[in-house]
Amino acid sequence: MQLRKALAMGVMVLFWGGMAAAAQAAPAQPAQQASAASQADERDWWKNAVIYEIYPRSFQDTNGDGVGDLQGITRRLDYLKDLGVDAIWLTPIYPSPQIDFGYDISDYKAIDPRYGTLADFDLLVSQARKRHIRVIMDMVMNHTSDKHKWFLQSRSSRENPYRDWYVWHDGKKQTAEGKPAPPNNWQSYFGHSAWQWDENTRQYYYHKFYIQQPDLNWENPKVHEAFKDVIDFWMKRGVAGFRFDAITTLFEDPKLTDEGIVKDKAGKPVINAYGDPKLDDTKTNNLPGVHPVMREMRAAMDAFNSDAFPGTRVLIGETYLTNIGDLAKQYGSAEKPEFHLPMDTQLGFINKLDVAEFRVKLSDVETRIGGNTPLLVFDNHDNPRLDARYGDGAHDVDIERVLATVLFASRGTALFYYGDEIGMKTTPPTRKQDVKDPIGITGWPKEKGRDGERTPMQWDVRPGAGFTTGTPWLPIPESSKQANVEVEKSNANSIFAWYQRLIRLKKVNPAFAMGDNTMLDTSNTHVLSWERKTPGQPAVVISVNFTAGPQTVNLSGGGLSGKVRTLLKTPGAADPATPGSIPLGAFGVFIGQVE
Repeated sequence: MQLRKALAMGVMVLFWGGMAAAAQAAPAQPAQQASAASQADERDWWKNAVIYEIYPRSFQDTNGDGVGDLQGITRRLDYLKDLGVDAIWLTPIYPSPQIDFGYDISDYKAIDPRYGTLADFDLLVSQARKRHIRVIMDMVMNHTSDKHKWFLQSRSSRENPYRDWYVWHDGKKQTAEGKPAPPNNWQSYFGHSAWQWDENTRQYYYHKFYIQQPDLNWENPKVHEAFKDVIDFWMKRGVAGFRFDAITTLFEDPKLTDEGIVKDKAGKPVINAYGDPKLDDTKTNNLPGVHPVMREMRAAMDAFNSDAFPGTRVLIGETYLTNIGDLAKQYGSAEKPEFHLPMDTQLGFINKLDVAEFRVKLSDVETRIGGNTPLLVFDNHDNPRLDARYGDGAHDVDIERVLATVLFASRGTALFYYGDEIGMKTTPPTRKQDVKDPIGITGWPKEKGRDGERTPMQWDVRPGAGFTTGTPWLPIPESSKQANVEVEKSNANSIFAWYQRLIRLKKVNPAFAMGDNTMLDTSNTHVLSWERKTPGQPAVVISVNFTAGPQTVNLSGGGLSGKVRTLLKTPGAADPATPGSIPLGAFGVFIGQVE
């Protein structure tokens, strides 16, 4: 509520193209009130924040080795400030053998030399803070690298003190090869059995992901204490929070019960891209033990205080969940809080433009998470980019405007992936020998891996796209000649300009920033419309055409009356005379303020 008041006091500058609305300046406030508003802003910064995911390998290279680095991120902070970003989330930059490109961590308290040094990290944090940008780290607690000192100790003998830091079990009956069979049928997300035989100690260890990523044993209190120490280390260096990777996989069924096999309508097992029967994931994902762990981590972070880096430290969860009830549980309760922002992947990964489904999912996250703040996300480093999942090949940029509008014009925090703002395209390898991602090597050709969504950021038209002066670690596509920052910043109708204006509205318009969402025209199967409303401020209406044909939406049945002043619209759209009739072109968008 205090943040809402602070926003209402601010200066509003709303524009489309070169057209600006009148600014409204707040009267001077007493210094004590201004200080209180500032404190509230520090405390609640995340509730309307724009968070930008950076894949450091692919953002900006400064030493010509073809791999991005921390100095490169620091060099691009002014770009991020200009875009309107409040925080950056860095995928792992810790020392790693790079089997899973950083998600196999060998040391949680250092920086991988490929990316730089701790001094480079400290400089990034301090320079980002000068621009009011916070730095969020990735925290991988489900597993470590098999080269981490904890696991090297654990596998050295059954009597080693670190043995029970990981999940070890005896196998079942003897096989023809002279070793026991795995304890059960559990599978790795990256193909085949989730159990790896260790000849030295004659047991299996469990790995939900790669063989080189053994799972930690979260039944062991020492593991809890080790990660609280890691989190404290980075908070003292000024990080603003953590995104917890694969957090719902921390626990497994202690009885080692086989998972069910998913079957098709004919009753036959569904076979995945790796040639394995698909399992239902019920014994290795989203088990109840995750909640007390996250309450413990939240309490440790809430207790941390630093005058040098004030403000709330935010916990973000990678939470791929199948229903809104399970998502709501990830927030915890007022007495026992867990995540500030569990990711709502139920909306962003529908992967089809379905008005009815979008409407239901937006209503769910508005009304069924206990009044908490939603975190909407449509894209990340593990999934094909927006063009591949939502595009039709002819209107990709228009569709990306549609998705950006849903992301930024809905209540809550918005998270997006580097390159979305310039319409970067998914460019998967065309030959197996070019694949870098091990899951693409294992699953080829059905699974081509994640290289296609991790190609380097496209800054300009030079060789290397302004990312590197050397050979980039992944090839830069031909589409970079049109989709790059240099070209798009000079085009008022570009997807970059659309992102920038939407983010601006999210920051300066009170209803757009903190207003509740109410769905309008709910029987319409072609256009998604909703209203943003906050007490004492003009309402904002948003209409988004999900089709390739022109549509006219009628909102008069929703109780709207009076004139609507255009705040933002797609090129070629007409201004409505009343809110009752809004004409939209193909995949068109209209945002207006009710007066």
